[in-house]
Amino acid sequence: MGELRGFLEYERKEEENIKPEERIQNYKEFHIEYKSEELQKQGGRCMDCGIPFCHSGCPLGNLIPDFNDAVYRNEWQKALKILHATNNFPEFTGRLCPAPCESACVLGIIQPPVAIEMIEKYIVERGFKEGWIKPEPPAHRTGKKVAVIGSGPAGLAAAQQLNRAGHTVTVFERDSKIGGLLRYGIPDFKMEKHIIDRRLDQMTQEGIKFRTETEVGKNYSVEELKNFDAVVLCGGATEKRNLPIPGSDAEGVVQAMEFLKHNNEAVDGLHVVEERFSANGKDVIVIGGGDTGSDCVGTSNRHGAKSVTNFEIMPLPPEKRSSENPWPYWPFTLKTSSSHEEGVERNWSIQTKEFIKDAEGKLKALKTVQVEWLKRPGQRPELKEVPGTEKEWPCDLALLSLGFTGPEKTLSEKLGLEKDDRTNIKGGTNYRTNVKNIFVAGDMRRGQSLIVWAISEGREAAHHVDTYLMGRSKLPIKGEGDLPTP
Repeated sequence: MGELRGFLEYERKEEENIKPEERIQNYKEFHIEYKSEELQKQGGRCMDCGIPFCHSGCPLGNLIPDFNDAVYRNEWQKALKILHATNNFPEFTGRLCPAPCESACVLGIIQPPVAIEMIEKYIVERGFKEGWIKPEPPAHRTGKKVAVIGSGPAGLAAAQQLNRAGHTVTVFERDSKIGGLLRYGIPDFKMEKHIIDRRLDQMTQEGIKFRTETEVGKNYSVEELKNFDAVVLCGGATEKRNLPIPGSDAEGVVQAMEFLKHNNEAVDGLHVVEERFSANGKDVIVIGGGDTGSDCVGTSNRHGAKSVTNFEIMPLPPEKRSSENPWPYWPFTLKTSSSHEEGVERNWSIQTKEFIKDAEGKLKALKTVQVEWLKRPGQRPELKEVPGTEKEWPCDLALLSLGFTGPEKTLSEKLGLEKDDRTNIKGGTNYRTNVKNIFVAGDMRRGQSLIVWAISEGREAAHHVDTYLMGRSKLPIKGEGDLPTP
């Protein structure tokens, strides 16, 4: 497996980036292309560890040691086939996934882990460059029709799998272009949108039908879904969490996803950035950490913000794992994204108490207080304000990056679907709802989660839909797939 002593001979090397002061002048991806010879060395760091914990770390069950070995041996087409056996869209995950596989890498116990995500991205990019990725239409059609509602990663994965099983698939998307949060939630500097379009071209040639500006339950009647033999709901968890404190109605308090979507549309040339969504020349405060908060930081810097500040209510994470957070679990450690490197003041253990408005109702400042988390054995941590730590921060634009509470209610109510206690649509281990021909996958079923979980759920839902329609299915589930022979 790879080079016998590769993990001792080679150090982990990251992609080099264009300097922050240069890359914030545009919205293009900024990684400098890696050389194939160096990628082979990175693949050679894989340890042949006996029990590949990277498998358990990856929600898709990607066959990571196998494609690492193929890359090391310069067998790129074989690596691509291994990768596609479990992942429909490695060009998305190779850019956007937080790489839980790397956190579970056995080498990571003693050294920096194998650069799995980077290797994955370059495998699929090599595949597109060489023309190895081609449409794969089914050999025959089953006569069954399936509607997929939502065109994010879960919906696209479900659609491609079901189409390859021979069903006629129609994807419904309420926005003007396909991609869901891939299109309108992820800034172009993390993933340029032609990356989505080239995969959509493949899927269209495979026979998948896409209907944009079509919202089921509004301008497309739920009654028309009866024309389909099965329906897969992949609409995501899009109910945004608010911050119900004094002054939250101030002009300048904006939801992060509205800010990001508006900007992505502007980058796409659909409109110019409106003043209420512009960070240019403003003191910007992003409330909430995580990837969405980081994306707001990077976007605000590209707008030309006067200052960018980030608030996080949780305490400053440690730089290394604590005894309560052992390998191979996801490490709750300090993470610095490329957007953070571009310029931001980060603050932890801080809670926003009030949005302060001027006489015209415009946001002019935030009032905060420091907090601490009291831990007691057997109890949930308790949040407590620290007396005497109140502070006002000048602020013209506050971006709320507080996560989502679940899927929107309209469609599920019209379809008569049951929900769990977290307001997600109930879909058991077979992904089927209480309505026998309606299935659910992705964030609609599990709540706000990672892109790898969305693709995994879309693939597995497709397996169960195919079983429902045909009595059995040859579509793979997690960790399965046809591999090339040695």
